[in-house]
Order: sequence, then structure tokens, then C-alpha cells
Amino acid sequence: MGRTRETASIGIIGMGDMGKMYAQRLSDAGWRPENFASLQEEFASRPLVTVFPNGHLVSRISDFILYSVEAGVIDRVVAQYGPSTKQGAIVGGQTSCKAPELAAFEKHLPSDVEIVSCHSLHGPKVNPKGQPLVSISLPCSYTACVDGDIDTKPQVLIKHRASDEALNFVNEILSSFGSQHVYLTGEMHDRITADTQAVTHAAFLSMGSAWQANRQFPWEISRWVGGIENVKINITLRIYSNKWHVYAGLAILNPSAKAQIRQYADSVTDLYKLMIGGQREELKRRVKAAGASVFKDGTEAQDLLLSDEVLDRFSLSNHTREKSPPNSHLSLLAIVDCWSQLGIVPYDHMICSTPLFRLWLGVTEYLFRNPDLLEEALDTAIDDNTFRSDDLEFTFAARAWSDCVSFGDFESYRDRFERIAQYFAPQFPEAAKLGDEMMKTILEKTEQKP
Repeated sequence: MGRTRETASIGIIGMGDMGKMYAQRLSDAGWRPENFASLQEEFASRPLVTVFPNGHLVSRISDFILYSVEAGVIDRVVAQYGPSTKQGAIVGGQTSCKAPELAAFEKHLPSDVEIVSCHSLHGPKVNPKGQPLVSISLPCSYTACVDGDIDTKPQVLIKHRASDEALNFVNEILSSFGSQHVYLTGEMHDRITADTQAVTHAAFLSMGSAWQANRQFPWEISRWVGGIENVKINITLRIYSNKWHVYAGLAILNPSAKAQIRQYADSVTDLYKLMIGGQREELKRRVKAAGASVFKDGTEAQDLLLSDEVLDRFSLSNHTREKSPPNSHLSLLAIVDCWSQLGIVPYDHMICSTPLFRLWLGVTEYLFRNPDLLEEALDTAIDDNTFRSDDLEFTFAARAWSDCVSFGDFESYRDRFERIAQYFAPQFPEAAKLGDEMMKTILEKTEQKP
């Protein structure tokens, strides 16, 4: 078909944060993204970006069209603009849940259109260099091979409906980001993103719910200080400073995610009942068995993903770490119990991990691979009431988020999310700055680790 950087054009339909990030990166690399209305002033300084009034005009002239819209509306948007797709074009999507996206493409796109979808496994505020970028093609029959060292610069190649030329063309386009390319089927993508994101998001969303229910700003309280607490606070604020639909689509539209969020709520509830019941031995037996199941196969010989020096560096609090009392760390105990119950080995998905997942795995590993710290958390859970009300609200929150996801209720999800986000909003600017620094430092520390 002769697509080249000089003659081909790229269209982006949907200009939220990720769509804008793609347009900026691709125009910097010399590609010509074609976009839709009301962005002319914002992109006036970028001569390679042309803004069009609607998606039909983008679709009919673009050689590669990327839909960057919410998973919940992807079918409606593709139904509207898909029939205008240029003959022989390549179409992809950027949603976090591929089942509805790929179904929409198959249903509404002309038969002569090739499908090579993608998903950047990071938010628009994270530098994409070195981060995983998943590329997805149809149909689901495939052969795969690994090219290179999987621990450094992995590229998993999968042959699908797309021609070699189309796959190479998309490869060239996406190479502008400097990301690590991973090739999967849609089904594989949804299972892995559920494993690496669904429960992670549920845990941080529940923390925000619990702090808001108790009318707390945790960085103002001396018992939320230092180390692990810094990660909990910064990442919770980072999530709530984003848009609600970023998390709702993945949770509600991905069947694997629903099951995992339900299990996380069950794990939180079961462990909390053991805590308030004073069942010390049963609590220790269950938690340590879960830890042995998740952190196995030589992981004890690996360096920790995170260290005291990194964890202590980024704090919104003026309190010193020495004033922080022991914490039951219910959120961390429950994540390992959840992984154990579902048979998930988190290290298996490091090749497709998000920055948030690496942080969450890092602090969880930090607790479970420190026997004294883990023992202290378990004894605190039984003997110390300092965090009991926080753990109660956290349990309520985990169950409420799970119910919201199970019912498939986007409006309830949005209402809960935005209400809590509004509570924390005054802290977002400072937290964003500190969170960006923390993310950059921790990613640099972990990017070479398995």
C-alpha cells in the first residue's frame, strides 16, 4: 500500500488527555495526526496537526485511525464514524478494556479495514519512554515468539488479521513513544490488565473513601507518616485527580476485573473479621500462607523493588516517620490474600505492568519480605485499636466499590468517585508535583528489575 512517514496521515478521534498526548508525541516525531473540533487554538503551534470539525472528515482521509474514547461509549462512536473509514486503512483503539472495543470494530468497520489496536499502560502524565505499550490485532488465532531479553527490552510478537505491512507500519508509528512493545490478543490483554490494574485501583479508591468517610486528610495526621504511607497517600491522590472513566471502564466492562474486585472485597472482609474477633493464629496462618503462595520461586533472593530510602523521600506531611505508630496494613494483607485466592503471581505480568502496579507490588513485597514488619502488622491488627476505625471504613469502602462494579453502575461509580475527588481536590496541585517526582524516582529504581 506504500504507507510512509512522508505520505501517510494519522487520525485521532477523541481528544481527552490520552488523545492529546498521542497527538503531541506523534506531531513531535513528524507524523500528521488529524483530529476533531475545538482544538485549533491549543494545537495552533503544531503545524503538522490539522483539526477537523468531525470524525467523518478524519476517518475518510487517514491511513491509521486511533479511537481514544471511553470504553463505555466506544460502540456508539465507532458506529457513527466507522463507516467513513478510508479504504484499506488501519484502525486501532486506546481503551483499557478491549472486548467492547474490538466488538465495535468488527461490527461497524468496513471489511477492507485492518485492525491493529493498542493500549499505553500508563497515564498521560507519565513519560511513555520505556513504559509498556500493548498492540492488539484480530482474530484470536496467533503464534508468538519472544525477541530479545524479556527482562530488559521485551517484544512479544503476535500475528493476527493485520498484514505484515500494516503491523510494521503501526510499529513505526508507535516507536515514536520510546515504549516497550508487547503484542497480545484482546482476550489476553483484558485478563492481564485485570490482574495488574483492577485490584490496585480498588485498593486506592477504597483508601480515599475511608479517609473521606472519617473526614481525614491523612498527611495532617501523625499516624499516616513515612515509608509505605507515603505511597498510599500520593497514589490515592494521583488516582482521584484523574478522570473517573479511566478506572470505571476497566472495572465494569472487564469480566475478569469484576471477579477480582469482588475477591479483594471478600479478602478485606474476611481478614477484618479475624482482626476484630481476636483470632490471632488464624489471621497469621492465612496471611502467611498467602504470602508463601505469592512470593515464591526464588523471589526471596531478588532485590526489593522499593527501599526505605525511596519510600521515605516523598511525603506531604510535616511529621517525622518516628512518630508513626505500627499499622495493620489491611489493604496490603488483603491484596496478597486476593492474589493467593485467585492464583495470581504478580511477577508474571511485570512485562505489562503499569507504574501504579509496580508501586503497589513494591510496597506489598516490602511488607511481606520483612518478617519483623509483617509480624508487627499482624500483632497490631489484633492488639491495637489505633487503626480499627480506619480499617472498618476501608472494609465498607472495598465492599461498596465492588458492589458498584458488580451492578455495572457507571453513574454510581462516577458519583462516588467525583464526590471523594472533590474532598481531596485542594491538595491535588502539591500532590501531583510530589507524586510525579516519586513516580519518576521509583520507576528509575525498578525499570531494570523483574
